[in-house]
Amino acid sequence: MKAGFVSLGCAKNLVDTEVMLGIMRENGIELTAEPADADILIVNTCAFILSAKEESVTTILNLAEYKQNGRCKALIAAGCLGQLYKRELLDEMPEVDAVIGTGAWNRIMEAIEEVLSGRRVILIGEKEIIYDSKTPRLRTTPKYFAYVKIAEGCNNRCAFCSIPLIRGKQISRPIEDVVAEVERLVEQGVKEINLIAQDTTAYGTDIYGRPKLVELLRALVKTDVHWIRILYAYPKRFSDELIDLIASEEKICNYVDLPLQHASNKILRRMNRPDTRESIEALLKKIRAKIPGVVVRSTFIVGFPGETDEDFLELKNFLQAQRLDKVGVFTYSREENTAAYNFSDQIPEEIMQERYHDLMSLQSLISQELNKELEGRELEVLIEGRDEETSKVVAGRSYRDAPEVDGLVYIENDESSKAGDLVRVKVLAGFVYDIAAEKIF
Repeated sequence: MKAGFVSLGCAKNLVDTEVMLGIMRENGIELTAEPADADILIVNTCAFILSAKEESVTTILNLAEYKQNGRCKALIAAGCLGQLYKRELLDEMPEVDAVIGTGAWNRIMEAIEEVLSGRRVILIGEKEIIYDSKTPRLRTTPKYFAYVKIAEGCNNRCAFCSIPLIRGKQISRPIEDVVAEVERLVEQGVKEINLIAQDTTAYGTDIYGRPKLVELLRALVKTDVHWIRILYAYPKRFSDELIDLIASEEKICNYVDLPLQHASNKILRRMNRPDTRESIEALLKKIRAKIPGVVVRSTFIVGFPGETDEDFLELKNFLQAQRLDKVGVFTYSREENTAAYNFSDQIPEEIMQERYHDLMSLQSLISQELNKELEGRELEVLIEGRDEETSKVVAGRSYRDAPEVDGLVYIENDESSKAGDLVRVKVLAGFVYDIAAEKIF
């Protein structure tokens, strides 16, 4: 019995995929990268915004062709789309044989057995669950880096976001369990651990009564991991203690990922965000003053209901003044059952697109200028692999670049480095997203 898998969406979803793969492998199912060879095809879907839902549906329909032209006997939709739409998905897509919600990934074998017995099923957990260090897991990332999910769900209620509706309330893993997983990953050759959750700075509040990210990090730096990167850290709980720890611990990357979403106080209030422009600017000032060479990444939404030209200009001025290193921009997506869905002052699509391109053009200039300022500087780089066009160039990432979302460092005339190596380089040239460098021998 062979299974093929497509994982869509974020790194948090990818971890769910990896534990389902681990469970299937333990139960004797062989995994294949060729859909035509698969008896079972599974799509771990994303439903964060409309475009993600559309991609999930398209992927399911594309794979459904293998039920006619391949070996496929079972097509399973797992993850966020199934959790959100449940019965509608099964009723409106006859191609789908089973739906598995985000709280039922541990029932993947049950779904497979039911479908192969001729039954169409919906398996939705009553509450969200999270894997632990003993859960089988088959990593799909390269050997040298891994994602570690430290919590599931979210207690924030941002007006635009459907994640709490999909993933439920926050549940955290105990510190000792996360440490056990990281220790095992390091034994397997992992050099970079990327800590993920819906809100990493809220980690531990549900089981310890207060945020425990600092305590978790203090335990993790005692392991033999080389880099620890913190992703999805909300500004509200980004404490002085956390800043001081990042600044003092070499193993924790001087990389701060803060999803800020906007800079207009009016829009932040409408988004139900606890921050203000003033509090954000004060936090950024403190982070930059205390953490040497810190890289700040953030995401912003344009076109949120009620966003005027003045609000957008305020956001644009904020980016011009703050000169963040990495920025992702999204147009507002109107999601059912969120508070903003029923706001009357929705923004036309063409205006959202104009603002998106305007902001991205500005940020491209800022990013290029910041990367050019790196010229002549030395960096440590984790090699990812050889460039596809020439064997004399290898690509990697420094502490400044998170996997899969940021740029790369291209090292010229390096014929010896291989994936997973750590090398020192000198920056030769900075571009919008990537930089060129030479290896220091």
